[in-house]
Amino acid sequence: MSVTELFEHPKIDDEPDLQLTPSGRLRHLLTLRGLDRQHLTALLDRAETFLSPRGERAVRSKALEGRTVANLFFEPSTRTRASFDLAAKRLGADVLNLDVNTSSRKKGEGILDMMYTLQAMQIDVFVVRDASAGVPAYIARHVDTYVSILNAGESDVSHPTQGLLDLLTIRQHKRDFQDLVVTIVGDIAHSRVARSAVQGLTTMGTGEIRLVSPVALAPDPGEMPSARIMHRLDDGVRGADVVMALRIQRERIGNLDGIPGIDEYFANYGISHERMKLAAPDAIVMHPGPMNRGIEIESSLADSRRSVIRKQVTNGLAVRMAILSAVTDSLEADAAARKGGSPAR
Repeated sequence: MSVTELFEHPKIDDEPDLQLTPSGRLRHLLTLRGLDRQHLTALLDRAETFLSPRGERAVRSKALEGRTVANLFFEPSTRTRASFDLAAKRLGADVLNLDVNTSSRKKGEGILDMMYTLQAMQIDVFVVRDASAGVPAYIARHVDTYVSILNAGESDVSHPTQGLLDLLTIRQHKRDFQDLVVTIVGDIAHSRVARSAVQGLTTMGTGEIRLVSPVALAPDPGEMPSARIMHRLDDGVRGADVVMALRIQRERIGNLDGIPGIDEYFANYGISHERMKLAAPDAIVMHPGPMNRGIEIESSLADSRRSVIRKQVTNGLAVRMAILSAVTDSLEADAAARKGGSPAR
């Protein structure tokens, strides 16, 4: 990205308005902020239709047949990239995978010139992950009306598909958000996962959201007003129905002063069997990955009956299928409206 472009989009404040068509359909997914409970519930319900029992064939459809999805990952990814790739293919789309090491962006080409080039190849959906804040919304403002942009992880700002898969996992095990206590533990300050989770949990009316971290890794006061900021893990876990561990985002931290070492961190903030005795008897344990066993979570706990970590991965694929099918439905509806007809099904 050029210096000029960086100054053009420091952070976009009206992303929620940018996401929806005039008729209220989802065109882009940039953030969970601003999407109402009806939108989130509809996406979760749609995701459920793409799940099948373990051991059975994966759900497939031709919903994206004739469509092309480009995965543009300018930051490392395993789970998100693989699941978007599989999601698009299982819906019948053609898929292009591109990373910074093989793109002209590394040669200095501006991001919009790169997008316009790819758009000219009749790509319908761009899945974008970038280390700079504001990139997905910036692109969404400049693409043609028949193109959708999906945020696959944006700096420390937002990771909406992760937020949705976490909501789906919680709903499957707890059903009613209103009576839940959800605790998120770890590097809150630098976590896009935490921000999207809090946005989604707040919209769904979660009873209490607790954010537990060392002082050096706490969010700014007032940044997430619906959540309680805490620094003692025992207090945060006590009575919790859901406990989510996060890793320390060392790649996003310029100064490591005040951040505990591995042994100290696990002693004070590691989720363990012993600590989970303070939680509700049927509490579940979550982790968005990548997971550092023995640092943010006890290894045997990650594999225990309390853990829904692998279920999160399964749900991630279903959620991304749901989002891809939802935005392409919107593209078809908009195209039909422009022609004065009904969307093809």
